[in-house]
Amino acid sequence: MAEVIFADCKLFRDVVHAKSLSRAAQLNGISQSAATQHIQDLEKRLGIELFDRSTRPLGLTTAGKLYADLCRDVLRRAEDFTAALEEMKDSAERVIRIASIYSIGLSEMGRLREEFGKIFPGAAIHVQLLRPDKVYEAVLEDQADLGFISYPEHRRDLTVVPWREERMTVAAYPSHAFVGREMVVPRDLHGEAFIAFDEEVIIRRELDRFFRESDVEISIVMQLDNIQSIKEAVALGSGISILPERTMQAELEQRRLVSIPLHAPELRRPVAIIHRKKKKLSRAAREFLQFVIA
Repeated sequence: MAEVIFADCKLFRDVVHAKSLSRAAQLNGISQSAATQHIQDLEKRLGIELFDRSTRPLGLTTAGKLYADLCRDVLRRAEDFTAALEEMKDSAERVIRIASIYSIGLSEMGRLREEFGKIFPGAAIHVQLLRPDKVYEAVLEDQADLGFISYPEHRRDLTVVPWREERMTVAAYPSHAFVGREMVVPRDLHGEAFIAFDEEVIIRRELDRFFRESDVEISIVMQLDNIQSIKEAVALGSGISILPERTMQAELEQRRLVSIPLHAPELRRPVAIIHRKKKKLSRAAREFLQFVIA
């Protein structure tokens, strides 16, 4: 119905402006006979003549002038609507919704947002910091375009894009006995006061496996569920831990933590970006994904 109204208004406006049915027909891509029939049908529906056919060129009746004013208003509003809609679509194309685990969001997103803004001005990056299970949920329920996750799970309805493997090192407080060493070997950790991840966290399972295979028994003094809390506990001198070195950059620069290489080249934290399969990513999201993995 709306399309019919717009077509009526556009043809009528063009007839008024051109003062010619044949010219208006050309502008609308129809034959003159079709244009004539269209105007006649319009007048029949309204029950009144809109054109004064006794004049040359065509003139408007009083009702025709009222209808011409209506058509101008309708078409102007339609143009405003179209422009606003295009602007909205353009804005939507610039929005990137990201769900990230805390360690990546806190240590990486500020830098990525700043660097990406230089090559894609106007991009709006919205970041949610979530637990791993909530990252998967946000992506699958279309609350986020991209998810940043460690130890990614391969699921049927997700696309997993490998990003990098992060080196794990010993995190120690500045006065710890390990500080100053070029490297720590696994047996050096035997009996050390250790701040561990909670048992349900994937990285905890990986570290437990590493300790078993290295025949090392640590002394767990505290269990926490995220890297940020573990870093704070280590900085306060509660014990040491093993963490992805990249997540400690701020604390290393502040000299609140010391990162000591661990002789365990197999100990890496895989990090990936996930998105829902068959989801049409916005242009900005596609560009951001390529930027990050490049």
